[in-house]
Amino acid sequence: MTFKIADHILSPLGQNTDENYAAVLNYQSGVRGCGGLSVVLPKISASLFSEEQKSSLRIFGLSRFESMVVRSVSEAVSQCGADLSKAKVVFILSTTKGNIEQLTVADPFERYYPGISAQHILDVLGLQASPIVVCNACISGLSALILASRLLDIAAYDYAIVCGADCQSPFIISGFQSLQALSADACRPFDIERTGLNLGEAAATMILSRRPSKPDDWGIAAGCIRNDAYHISAPSKKGDGALLALQSVLHDTDPSALAVVNAHGTATMFNDQMESVAIDRAGLSAIPVNSLKGYFGHTMGAAGILETIITMRATDDHIALGTKGFAEPGVSGHIRLSSEHQPTTGRNFVKMLSGFGGCNAALLVEEGVSRKEERGKRNENSLKADMQQQNTSPSSFLLPPSSKHSVLILPNAVELDGRRLPIEAQGKDLLTALYRQYVGDYPKFYKMDPLSRLGFVATELLLAAERTSCQHQEQNPETERSDRAVVLFNRSSTVVTDRHYLQTIVRPDDYFPSPSLFVYTLPNIVTGEIAIRHHYHGETSFYLLPSRDEEVMAQVVQATLADAETTSLISGWIDYTGDQEFIADLTLQEK
Repeated sequence: MTFKIADHILSPLGQNTDENYAAVLNYQSGVRGCGGLSVVLPKISASLFSEEQKSSLRIFGLSRFESMVVRSVSEAVSQCGADLSKAKVVFILSTTKGNIEQLTVADPFERYYPGISAQHILDVLGLQASPIVVCNACISGLSALILASRLLDIAAYDYAIVCGADCQSPFIISGFQSLQALSADACRPFDIERTGLNLGEAAATMILSRRPSKPDDWGIAAGCIRNDAYHISAPSKKGDGALLALQSVLHDTDPSALAVVNAHGTATMFNDQMESVAIDRAGLSAIPVNSLKGYFGHTMGAAGILETIITMRATDDHIALGTKGFAEPGVSGHIRLSSEHQPTTGRNFVKMLSGFGGCNAALLVEEGVSRKEERGKRNENSLKADMQQQNTSPSSFLLPPSSKHSVLILPNAVELDGRRLPIEAQGKDLLTALYRQYVGDYPKFYKMDPLSRLGFVATELLLAAERTSCQHQEQNPETERSDRAVVLFNRSSTVVTDRHYLQTIVRPDDYFPSPSLFVYTLPNIVTGEIAIRHHYHGETSFYLLPSRDEEVMAQVVQATLADAETTSLISGWIDYTGDQEFIADLTLQEK
């Protein structure tokens, strides 16, 4: 269990957590009608910073996105009461598109790359920390908190600074417009009259420690990420991935002790329906359910952190916050909804999110040293005894995974388990040639973006090697499994697809945003494609680094394998910066 020792929220509703929480208590919303964002964009409702707020937040030499992050993180650090300069600290930045406003159709500005931006933010703050960017679509904020908690649990770091942030821009707005997901009016989560989501801007920071600073500190008791393995942009109708995540974090918890389930609640037709079904199937129909999107809009990379902080504050005050915009149920799952704030006696809660790529995340948050933490202490004492016998440290006690198979794909070479494969094509034609030679039965390959094609082909080669080595075992390719994770890393995110999409929206007289292209501007889509192909319901995550760092990658892999249900994973470095510049260096590992 890890503990929150400081937090901060920056949004159009307030300059700190207190102001934002007070606004929610008073049913205030940052969502308002917005026009003039672009000559080709329609009128929308969104929670955006005013021009005056933007001006006051801007820091010279930083982008708008970086300015928001620096201000939020510096405020949280100033109140955490710990000397982070003398501790081992990891900085985890949660964002979907980061500095996308800096992207041009020509060569990208260096700090467009999220890992480079994260390192620059650390330099400005004067912090010595390892930067990791989580880019896991809408669940990025919860993914970041889960990763931070795991890294602290395995004693890889003493503290974690977790910040989620996103700015809205024509790039993002046009994409959601192309998906027909935006509402011109204030959103209405779970309501029968809901017509779509409102986008939002915010930065939210949480500092976690391996030890509480006071007895009633909030703690992260459990976190889980699971995939629908259904579709890259539509949720499973039965809420399969969300249900698996909920069941994992609640497996030894009495549901009646929950104060609230803080849902994603985007007010889109299919997401709200899916969540209601998953919550009902998880046996939580009697627990209050709410959504905070009516107050802040969908803040994307900030959502998981911001909404967790606000729910902590409300639970401290024994309140289950009302869902602004809700009036009449419009979902089939039996869930307990209210537009008004309600009293609650529970002292813990669940936060859940879902996103493109089929990803779902759930977090169990508890106040103080709970019954669960007491059990954790007993387990920790047993672990310490084992470590003393082996004279080892906590971070090295977990054995590294064993690599079963490996694949390396470069523009002019392919190696499988160290053996060079014959190839008849190079560069951009190589991936199609590999698909035709070794796969050939999955036409959706031709619809994928270059990064997804690269990851798809690399994974197919890995799994072919696995099947060959296990010929004596009967294998059913249709078997669903939740024990295999897909965890990938790169530096450039989806730069090739981003620039391609940008070309479709930069000219008002040639404006044709494509929803299928926009979805592929999220790097975690490659993990979703792999999950769908092979029926993997386990964890899928994508991380961005300033450069390839084997030590940090190994820490993340080790943290992922700390999930008791994960027994194997596909992991490694995969980057596609041009048709003659790409690499997939992946391994199939077992716990």
